[in-house]
Amino acid sequence: RSDATLNRYGVRIGTAEIYRVVEQVSGVIDSLVVCCELKDGGFYMPLFVQLADNMTLNENLIHEIKTELRTKCSPRHIPDEILIISEIPYTLTGKKMEIPVRKVLMGNSVNTAFNIDSMKNPKSIDYFLKLSQKLM
Repeated sequence: RSDATLNRYGVRIGTAEIYRVVEQVSGVIDSLVVCCELKDGGFYMPLFVQLADNMTLNENLIHEIKTELRTKCSPRHIPDEILIISEIPYTLTGKKMEIPVRKVLMGNSVNTAFNIDSMKNPKSIDYFLKLSQKLM
Protein backbone atom coordinates (compact mmCIF):
# COMPACT_ATOMS: atom_id res chain seq x y z
CA ARG A 1 0.00 0.00 0.00
CA SER A 2 1.43 3.35 -1.02
CA ASP A 3 0.11 6.79 -1.77
CA ALA A 4 3.20 8.99 -1.82
CA THR A 5 4.07 11.21 -4.74
CA LEU A 6 7.62 12.09 -5.69
CA ASN A 7 8.43 15.40 -7.33
CA ARG A 8 11.56 15.08 -9.42
CA TYR A 9 12.56 18.07 -11.54
CA GLY A 10 8.92 19.14 -11.67
CA VAL A 11 7.64 15.74 -12.76
CA ARG A 12 5.18 14.17 -10.34
CA ILE A 13 5.71 10.42 -9.95
CA GLY A 14 3.48 8.13 -7.92
CA THR A 15 5.57 5.65 -5.98
CA ALA A 16 2.97 2.95 -6.70
CA GLU A 17 3.84 3.29 -10.42
CA ILE A 18 7.44 2.35 -9.63
CA TYR A 19 6.50 -0.47 -7.25
CA ARG A 20 4.11 -1.99 -9.78
CA VAL A 21 6.93 -2.34 -12.31
CA VAL A 22 9.88 -3.15 -10.03
CA GLU A 23 8.08 -5.80 -8.02
CA GLN A 24 7.24 -7.72 -11.19
CA VAL A 25 10.94 -8.17 -11.95
CA SER A 26 11.92 -11.74 -11.14
CA GLY A 27 13.71 -11.99 -7.81
CA VAL A 28 12.48 -8.67 -6.38
CA ILE A 29 10.29 -9.30 -3.34
CA ASP A 30 9.65 -5.73 -2.21
CA SER A 31 10.86 -2.19 -2.84
CA LEU A 32 10.85 1.36 -1.53
CA VAL A 33 11.66 4.58 -3.35
CA VAL A 34 12.13 8.10 -2.03
CA CYS A 35 13.25 11.40 -3.54
CA CYS A 36 15.44 13.71 -1.46
CA GLU A 37 16.07 17.33 -2.33
CA LEU A 38 19.76 18.23 -2.27
CA LYS A 39 21.25 21.49 -1.03
CA ASP A 40 22.47 22.33 -4.55
CA GLY A 41 18.90 22.18 -5.89
CA GLY A 42 19.25 18.70 -7.34
CA PHE A 43 17.57 15.46 -6.35
CA TYR A 44 18.67 12.05 -5.13
CA MET A 45 16.19 9.24 -5.81
CA PRO A 46 17.38 5.89 -4.45
CA LEU A 47 15.41 2.68 -4.96
CA PHE A 48 15.74 0.09 -2.20
CA VAL A 49 15.00 -3.50 -3.18
CA GLN A 50 14.49 -6.59 -1.09
CA LEU A 51 15.53 -9.65 -3.07
CA ALA A 52 14.69 -13.34 -2.90
CA ASP A 53 17.22 -15.41 -0.97
CA ASN A 54 18.92 -16.80 -4.08
CA MET A 55 19.29 -13.40 -5.80
CA THR A 56 22.10 -10.85 -5.86
CA LEU A 57 21.97 -7.26 -7.03
CA ASN A 58 24.25 -7.53 -10.04
CA GLU A 59 24.58 -5.46 -13.22
CA ASN A 60 22.07 -7.65 -15.09
CA LEU A 61 19.36 -7.14 -12.46
CA ILE A 62 20.06 -3.40 -12.25
CA HIS A 63 19.84 -3.15 -16.04
CA GLU A 64 16.57 -5.11 -16.08
CA ILE A 65 14.98 -2.89 -13.42
CA LYS A 66 16.04 0.30 -15.21
CA THR A 67 14.91 -0.99 -18.61
CA GLU A 68 11.50 -2.00 -17.25
CA LEU A 69 11.02 1.40 -15.61
CA ARG A 70 12.08 3.26 -18.77
CA THR A 71 9.82 1.14 -20.98
CA LYS A 72 6.72 0.89 -18.79
CA CYS A 73 6.92 4.32 -17.14
CA SER A 74 9.45 6.93 -18.31
CA PRO A 75 13.15 7.84 -18.05
CA ARG A 76 12.26 10.09 -15.07
CA HIS A 77 11.17 6.99 -13.14
CA ILE A 78 14.68 5.51 -13.23
CA PRO A 79 16.34 5.83 -9.80
CA ASP A 80 19.72 7.42 -9.26
CA GLU A 81 20.87 4.34 -7.41
CA ILE A 82 19.52 0.88 -6.62
CA LEU A 83 20.42 -0.48 -3.20
CA ILE A 84 19.75 -3.87 -1.66
CA ILE A 85 17.99 -3.95 1.70
CA SER A 86 17.04 -6.81 4.01
CA GLU A 87 13.52 -5.51 4.72
CA ILE A 88 11.32 -2.54 3.90
CA PRO A 89 9.95 -0.58 6.89
CA TYR A 90 6.17 -0.81 7.29
CA THR A 91 3.57 0.65 9.62
CA LEU A 92 1.41 -1.69 11.68
CA THR A 93 -1.35 -1.11 9.11
CA GLY A 94 0.84 -2.28 6.21
CA LYS A 95 1.89 1.01 4.63
CA LYS A 96 5.44 1.50 3.37
CA MET A 97 7.18 4.18 5.42
CA GLU A 98 8.38 6.36 2.54
CA ILE A 99 8.11 9.77 4.19
CA PRO A 100 9.92 8.78 7.41
CA VAL A 101 12.73 7.18 5.37
CA ARG A 102 13.03 10.34 3.28
CA LYS A 103 13.18 12.48 6.43
CA VAL A 104 15.96 10.34 7.93
CA LEU A 105 17.97 10.42 4.69
CA MET A 106 17.63 14.22 4.66
CA GLY A 107 19.12 14.48 8.14
CA ASN A 108 16.14 14.51 10.50
CA SER A 109 16.51 12.58 13.73
CA VAL A 110 14.82 9.23 14.10
CA ASN A 111 12.69 10.60 16.94
CA THR A 112 11.10 13.20 14.65
CA ALA A 113 10.96 11.04 11.51
CA PHE A 114 9.69 7.70 12.83
CA ASN A 115 7.14 6.62 15.40
CA ILE A 116 8.70 3.35 16.49
CA ASP A 117 5.48 2.27 18.21
CA SER A 118 3.60 2.37 14.91
CA MET A 119 6.14 0.21 13.08
CA LYS A 120 5.68 -3.42 12.15
CA ASN A 121 9.47 -3.93 11.92
CA PRO A 122 11.40 -1.25 13.92
CA LYS A 123 14.84 -2.80 13.24
CA SER A 124 14.41 -1.99 9.54
CA ILE A 125 15.26 1.68 10.16
CA ASP A 126 18.84 0.85 11.20
CA TYR A 127 19.90 0.56 7.56
CA PHE A 128 18.60 4.06 6.78
CA LEU A 129 20.30 5.59 9.81
CA LYS A 130 23.64 4.22 8.64
CA LEU A 131 22.99 5.40 5.08
CA SER A 132 22.03 8.89 6.25
CA GLN A 133 25.42 9.21 8.01
CA LYS A 134 27.17 8.40 4.73
CA LEU A 135 25.05 10.92 2.80
CA MET A 136 25.64 13.78 5.22
